[in-house]
Amino acid sequence: MGDSLNLEAFTQQAPIRLESNDYLTRQEHLESNARSYPRRIPLALKKAQGIYLQDTTGQLFIDCLAGAGTLVLGHNHPNTVAAMRKVLDSGMPLHTLDLTTPVKDRFINDLFSVLPPELSERARIQFCSPSGADAIEAALKLVKTATGRRGIFAFSGGYHGMTHGALALMGNLGPKRPISGLMPEVHFLPFPYDYRCPFGLGGEQGIDASLNYIRHLLTDPESGVPTPAAIVVEAVQGEGGVIPAPLRWLQGLRELTRERHVPLIIDEVQTGIGRTGRLFAFEHAGILPDVLVLSKAIGGGLPLSVVVYDAELDRWEPGAHAGTFRGNQLAMAAGSATLTTIVREHLATHAQHMGDRLRQQLVALQTHYPALGEVRGLGLMLGVEIVNPHDEPDPRGCFPADSGMAQRIQRHCLNNGVIVELGGRFGSTVRFLPPLIISEQEVDQVARSFASAVEAAHADRRLRDRLVRSVG
Repeated sequence: MGDSLNLEAFTQQAPIRLESNDYLTRQEHLESNARSYPRRIPLALKKAQGIYLQDTTGQLFIDCLAGAGTLVLGHNHPNTVAAMRKVLDSGMPLHTLDLTTPVKDRFINDLFSVLPPELSERARIQFCSPSGADAIEAALKLVKTATGRRGIFAFSGGYHGMTHGALALMGNLGPKRPISGLMPEVHFLPFPYDYRCPFGLGGEQGIDASLNYIRHLLTDPESGVPTPAAIVVEAVQGEGGVIPAPLRWLQGLRELTRERHVPLIIDEVQTGIGRTGRLFAFEHAGILPDVLVLSKAIGGGLPLSVVVYDAELDRWEPGAHAGTFRGNQLAMAAGSATLTTIVREHLATHAQHMGDRLRQQLVALQTHYPALGEVRGLGLMLGVEIVNPHDEPDPRGCFPADSGMAQRIQRHCLNNGVIVELGGRFGSTVRFLPPLIISEQEVDQVARSFASAVEAAHADRRLRDRLVRSVG
C-alpha cells in the first residue's frame, strides 16, 4: 500500500477487524459523556487522503461522513494543503480578530463571486466564531435588531446547532429536554416531509396544505402568533433525515415571506458549496434568501462560519456580534482554495452525477429489501430511511421507522469499511455525505458495501427471529 490510500488498496485489504486499542480506551475514560460519534464509529484514526481514512490498526475506510459534510474536497486535498502552507510560510499573522488581511480580502471576494449576482450585489458579511451554530446565533440577532420583532418560525425536523438559541430552533426533542429557559417565542411549523406528510396528504396537496397553514399564521389577526422576526429553514434537512424541501414549497415560502416583510434565513451550513449538485441548495428553487448561514465546507476543512445578508438588514451597532476566533487565516486560505477548486473543476455538477449514480443503485436495492423505505436527497447528500415492513403501516401505506435495523446496517457498513452516519426520526435514516471528489468506481464500491451490509443486517434479524421462535 505504501503511502497511497486509494480504491485498489481498499479492495485488496484483509477483512476489516474493528479492534479496541489504547486510544479508544483512553478516549472513553477521559472524554465527556456527551461525545457521540465514537459510540457508533469506534475508530482511532492516523492518516487520511481523499475519501479514505486509515485507523491505527492499518485498516482503510471510505469516508461517507466526511466531517458531517465539511470535507467537500476530501482529506488533505493538495490545493487546500498548499494554500495553508503558503500562509504558514509567509509569516503573516494567523490570528487577527476581525482586522483585514490580503487572505481575508481574497476569501470575501472568492465567496461573493460564487453567490448569485442578485445576492452578492447587495450582500454584507459577518464573520462569526468558528461554528455554524454561532452563525445562526448571529443571524437571529441580526433579524431581531433589523425588524424589532421577537419571535422566530422554525420547522419540525430542523437542526441549526447546539448553542442555546440554536437549540431552541431544533426539532429533535432529545437534546432539549434537560435544558430549561431556551430562547422563547420560537414557533414550529410542519416541514413538508412527503414520505411522512404531517398533514396526512403528501404530494402537491401536502405542499398546498403547508403553505396555506403558514399563510394563515402570517395573515390571520386571530392566529395568536405575532409576525416573526424571521423564518429559518434548511433547503434540505440534514440531521432531520436528509429531507429535501419541495421546490414549489420553497418558492411559495419565499413569496409569502416577501409579501409579509419577514426575513427568510436559509441555513446552508451542511448543504452549501456544491453538496447538493448546485453551489447552494436554494438555487435549485431559483430563490434568494435574505440571510444565508454558511460554515463547514467554506473553511476547507478548518473551522469558519459566516452570515451573508441583504444590506437592508445591516442595522446592528458595532460590536453587536463578536468572537475571538473569527479571523482564522488558515481557514480563509483553505476556503478560498476550496471555492476555486470546486468552480474550476465543476465539482457541483460532478456531485450531481455521482449522487444520481449512487441513488440509482440504492433505489435498485429497494426491490429486494422492503426495509429500505425511501431513498431521497440531492446530489451527494443522500439518505435511506429504514422501516419495519412487518409492522402496521400508516394510512398512506408507510411503515414505521426501524432504528434497530438502521443501527445494524450502519455497523455492518463499518465492518465493510464504509463510514456512514444515522439521522432522522428515531435515528432510522442511513446518511451518505462523501467528499465531492468521489469517483464512479468509488461510488459503486460504496453501493456494493451498503448492499452487503443490508443483507448482513437482514441475516442478523432472521437469526434472531429463529432464536426467538425456538425459545418460544
